[in-house]
Amino acid sequence: MKRAFDLILILLSLVVVVPVAIIISILVFRKLGRPVIFSQLRPGKNGKAFKLYKFRTMTSEEDEFGKLLPNEKRMTKFGLFLRHSSLDELPEIYNVIKGEMSIVGPRPLLMDYLPLYNDFQNKRHKLRPGITGWAQINGRNAISWDDKFKLDVWYVENQSFWLDLKIIWLTFYTVFKKEGITHEGDVAMPRFTGNNSGQKVKYE
Repeated sequence: MKRAFDLILILLSLVVVVPVAIIISILVFRKLGRPVIFSQLRPGKNGKAFKLYKFRTMTSEEDEFGKLLPNEKRMTKFGLFLRHSSLDELPEIYNVIKGEMSIVGPRPLLMDYLPLYNDFQNKRHKLRPGITGWAQINGRNAISWDDKFKLDVWYVENQSFWLDLKIIWLTFYTVFKKEGITHEGDVAMPRFTGNNSGQKVKYE
């Protein structure tokens, strides 16, 4: 039912999504250059790797040693707009169509993090990753890694059709309010370095 819901919702939204994606592609090409689409291997269901697609939001500026500049120096106002509006996530619809992602689920993180998870945190991979999720409407990048994982696992253990509808509805509200877009002191979430926490908690 979840897979059918994903495909039906995407089919209904294509009339709006396709023209918007074309416009964004042109703007990204003009303002940030090529490649327009950023791709990266991410862990999917059961930790199986897949290639995730997003619109690029940063330049490729390097220092004198050929190393990429820090995120905050490569981020432009246009890139911030894409992130604030979550429009950079639109290409992930292709991942949903391919069956690698779902509209709602734990966000796919970096492959480097896989060996760092404890057993509790690793439960987030029991479902397909999502474009949006329970953690995204409950703090997004403003919360700690520990809280993010607890929210992800709570969703895995309580997922339902009605919960997915609630998350989709609240996602629009969160994006409109521009809540939790960045973590304190960084334009993105800081890297996860592993921990021993992750005790199960109840969320209402």
